[in-house]
Amino acid sequence: MSDEIFRKPFTQQEPLPEAAIARAVEVMRHGRLHRYNTLPGEHGEVADLEVEFADFTGARFALAVASGGYALACALRAIELKHGEKVLTNAFTLAPVPGAIASVGGVPVLVEVTEDLVIDLDDLEAKADQARVLMLSHMRGHICDMDRLMAIAGRHGLTVIEDCAHTMGAAWKGTPSGRHGLIGCYSTQTYKHMNSGEGGLIVSDDPMLMARAILLSGSYMLYPRHRAAPANGYFEHLKYDTPNVSGRMDNLRAAILRPQLADLPAQIARWNVLYRRMEAGLADLERLQLVARPEAESFVGSSFQFRLPGFSAAMVVDFITRCLARGVELKWFGAREPMGFTSRHESWRYVPEADLPRAGAVLDTLVDMRLPLSFDPEDISLISRIIRAELLKTPVI
Repeated sequence: MSDEIFRKPFTQQEPLPEAAIARAVEVMRHGRLHRYNTLPGEHGEVADLEVEFADFTGARFALAVASGGYALACALRAIELKHGEKVLTNAFTLAPVPGAIASVGGVPVLVEVTEDLVIDLDDLEAKADQARVLMLSHMRGHICDMDRLMAIAGRHGLTVIEDCAHTMGAAWKGTPSGRHGLIGCYSTQTYKHMNSGEGGLIVSDDPMLMARAILLSGSYMLYPRHRAAPANGYFEHLKYDTPNVSGRMDNLRAAILRPQLADLPAQIARWNVLYRRMEAGLADLERLQLVARPEAESFVGSSFQFRLPGFSAAMVVDFITRCLARGVELKWFGAREPMGFTSRHESWRYVPEADLPRAGAVLDTLVDMRLPLSFDPEDISLISRIIRAELLKTPVI
């Protein structure tokens, strides 16, 4: 019906599970929030979360930190990035990714994006010799051909750090996101796949690198209390020369996260039902281009993107405005001014200017929306009907 209105907010998350609330209350009652404030024989919530997350990803080591952005910067410090050193990264990502590079003195070098919203591997090959590090952003949950990417990295000696803020629980050909490169970094910010308000996780199989990351995170000389960590001998080589850049996770956030990690596979299944319902609802619209999902990719459909090829900026803005009037909140990556969480590379003035015509063309018509689990499949059907109706109202020029 043309007058249908969607009335749920796009930024309202589900309540935390009762098990998370109970565990958080327990931590608040005993008051030992700091990760190293434990009783004799007690591991603490953060140490236990690290073990559980290492098991979840299949990694040897895991470290819980204060945010996803801190995880990225800590990873760069852990590989001993030098001041002024270039780091390759996607042109299509969110500001914390180039921000992490700039925060440790690195220089982001942006790589083109494809219409499938992943890093352009031809452009990566062309630029690979400019740097020794690639910070690969699986932006909005889209995973590129990781076999080909790692082959490029191998040929050019690139160290790959994976930004998995949008791919916790996703995989490429069965290998979990974050486990192809040397380091995987994850976020537990409110709008990610687990919600602790802010938080981050780092995984790797490299013992020296993870010992350095643990020291960097602010372990002082309490590293033996880490359970998903390298042997103490690795720290002995590093503890005098590694600065403390404190960014620890606390026991309260870890307590909230542990039950969510146990629930994550079921939550992913729920997200993907919503995603596939939206995909089916918009599939036959000639003026709307969906994003292809490769068979090798196991994704987490917590957000949805589509493109409007041939639309001018004014047409996109008008379409989004009309959808919003009917309760459907869409974001546009074509805007030249940053808005809310959304920005594009031209507004990151701490990044050297780059000629990125393909990324520009993709972002100019890219529309994005959240799919929170506070929505149900019938909500998605209503949203898709509203999008369809407003798209059909848009004049052809």
